[in-house]
Amino acid sequence: MSEMKEMILDVAERMLEDRVTKDVVDVLEKGDWSKDTWTLFVENGMVSVALSEEHGGAGGDLEDLLNLVRLTGKYAAPIPFAETTFANFILETSNLAVVDKIATYSLQDGFISQNNQINGVLHNVPWARHAKYLVALVQSNQGVHVALIDLANATIQPSTNLASEPRDTVILNNAQAHSSAVLSDEQIFYFKTIETAFKIALMTGAIEKINELSVQYSKEREQFGRPIHRFQLVQYQIAQLAGETAIAIAAFNNVCAAIQSQKLLHEVAFARIRFEDAISTVASVSHQLHAAIGTTHEHALHQYTRRLWAWRDEGTNADFWSEHIADYLLNRDAELWAYLTKTAQTVVKK
Repeated sequence: MSEMKEMILDVAERMLEDRVTKDVVDVLEKGDWSKDTWTLFVENGMVSVALSEEHGGAGGDLEDLLNLVRLTGKYAAPIPFAETTFANFILETSNLAVVDKIATYSLQDGFISQNNQINGVLHNVPWARHAKYLVALVQSNQGVHVALIDLANATIQPSTNLASEPRDTVILNNAQAHSSAVLSDEQIFYFKTIETAFKIALMTGAIEKINELSVQYSKEREQFGRPIHRFQLVQYQIAQLAGETAIAIAAFNNVCAAIQSQKLLHEVAFARIRFEDAISTVASVSHQLHAAIGTTHEHALHQYTRRLWAWRDEGTNADFWSEHIADYLLNRDAELWAYLTKTAQTVVKK
């Protein structure tokens, strides 16, 4: 990571640390969100970091953007940052004009285009009620397209996930949209891969924060006249959290490196599958360590564990990637041990 990238991340983290308190995160449960934090991110160019200079961005790369997404996960920032930036990534990759308003996306099936009019229903669309635009996949007689849809033409039914984040139903009835050329299967798979990388970034940030909260609590909480981190069982729990946090960070960094090198055979898939174990361990152990206080609304721990549980089931999840890897191995004459221990280029027999 360059010195410039480190400076951008340092600025972003200071903004989040100063502004996104527990009370700010709690506004989601009242149906609100942190408009001030969003405005600050926009004014400081964070939303356009990974856009090309041609489209008014800073010309950064996906590694820059994913690290910013990780920070929003670390502070549970109640803003549609990941959604807007990924929507613009899809648009730019599909040779469509990017947008400068709040946007969201969906890679689900559900929209059908006939005679240049889009109809259908999508569920669990993140932040739809607050977004100006929706970037979605639309099926036509020619194939699948990327469509930029103005949500002023949609019916939106609000709902939330376990963490109280907006996850809405979007209904279109003869809506107009700007559409891309027909996508190949490889392009659709690439979008799902990058969507998964965004989720990994968010979950990595949340795991980092849970580890920090747990270590801090173990030093502050006293039992029998001494801090609980002095007890052997608590030390074991802290070691478990530290190990899972290290694995999550390493997996995230490996995903970033794979994206930058464009060697994306299964790095994202393996990382996403491994996060299933990380989420289970981190959530259960951190709540055990915090005991009763960790289940109360007044403590911040639940803001991160609830997000991990919610994000685990959203988007292109571990079930998809497990099936993808199984199909890959079953449909190729691959030596399993070589596949697991060597580079992707060496495992398939000629």
